[in-house]
Amino acid sequence: MTPSAASSGPGAPGLDIPAVTVAPGGTAATSLTVRNDSDIVEAYTLEVVGDCAPWAVVEPERVSLYPGTSETVTIRLAPPRSWEVRAGDVPLGVRVLPAEHPESVTVPETTVHVEEFHELRTEILPRRRRGWLRGRYRVAVRNEGNTATQVAFRPEQAGEELRFGFTPGTLDLAPGESAETRLRVRIGKPVWFGKPAVWPFTVHPTDRAAEEGAEAGTPAGALVRPPLEAEFVQIPIFPKWLLALLAALLALLLAWFALVRPAVRSAARQAADEVVQPRPTPGGKNGQSPGTGGDSGTGKEQGGTGPGVPTGGPGGTGPGGTGPGGTGPGTSAGGGGQSSTTIDVQTSGGQTKTGSYTVPVGRTFRVTDIVVANFQGDEGVMTITFGDRKITTIALETFRNQDYHWVTPIEIPANATVTANVTCAKPGTPATGQQARQCHEVLNVSGVLAGNAR
Repeated sequence: MTPSAASSGPGAPGLDIPAVTVAPGGTAATSLTVRNDSDIVEAYTLEVVGDCAPWAVVEPERVSLYPGTSETVTIRLAPPRSWEVRAGDVPLGVRVLPAEHPESVTVPETTVHVEEFHELRTEILPRRRRGWLRGRYRVAVRNEGNTATQVAFRPEQAGEELRFGFTPGTLDLAPGESAETRLRVRIGKPVWFGKPAVWPFTVHPTDRAAEEGAEAGTPAGALVRPPLEAEFVQIPIFPKWLLALLAALLALLLAWFALVRPAVRSAARQAADEVVQPRPTPGGKNGQSPGTGGDSGTGKEQGGTGPGVPTGGPGGTGPGGTGPGGTGPGTSAGGGGQSSTTIDVQTSGGQTKTGSYTVPVGRTFRVTDIVVANFQGDEGVMTITFGDRKITTIALETFRNQDYHWVTPIEIPANATVTANVTCAKPGTPATGQQARQCHEVLNVSGVLAGNAR
């Protein structure tokens, strides 16, 4: 079939290009004859326009013709196998631009029929599912063909133990569209004991449009639909370790009834017999107990010194005791008694305030314990200092109550201070549920307040 000639002058007849059919992933060609009916030498530039332009070329792209001559060019088509190249009739145009008379440009057109092809990309997740009676899977499908399709699913299993259900049962997909269906696998009988049972199965995606076209004798391209392999692992209701535990418990129970219980009952019976058996009365004349004779048998004389009667006068020292002139525990030179003090600091948000305690003159405070209370849950920083020694710096928001203890006391000399420096960032909320107006921290310091040695 030869198209009409092209003229570079005004009123030139249109050009015809034979229609062509091409399969995605394949190639096809058609031709166009260009004729110079002018009286000058003319050069023509040819370019494919329209939806076919990304995958069509003209060979050659430029021709030069003497007056009254013609030349046939080839249009090659190579559409990719992609869902973006839709099936059906696609317009094809070739723009013929004369160099000397550009106003006489013309665009002959034709139709390119793109054949259908069907291709599905599928995936089942997870590939293996464990359960007692049922398992759930997801089947993802993407239509990578160039025509709309309806996808169904056909399960396959070697036996008839499994039951399958798809929700939804079919998927309508446009080219390039993806969707999912939910697969439920169920088995009728449980496995009570023993090893897990493995049930492999296969899911076949079915393209109904491709199958209907094949039944009607209309070729629709090769359908790519790889099967999906998966497994359902049926785990037993009672695991192996439970059987071993039950066997061990049964063995212990039998051992109890066979060995331990008779021994316990025998020991209990013997103990009961010893309790109810009459005991003989201790020897002594006329039933009297030893040491309880008549008038001649006396114990200790009144006013005598029996065991447990302390000896020594008021100024003496008996065992475990001190007289009025003695020195009791904790009262020797340099000793002291337990003492504690509390420092209460209240400050507004964004401000810093210091509370302190000064050790009295002639005394030494040996600190062994401190307790810090942040009962409101304030936010900020608290620094505790003993004299010129910084003990700790604490972020208030990290605690409500905090205590510290020392085996070796920390000595604070006379006139030195225990200080609690509080910087309030944000007052907290106490148990009342209403935010406080200012931060409130309490420091309790405990130890021994002793006198200085002379």
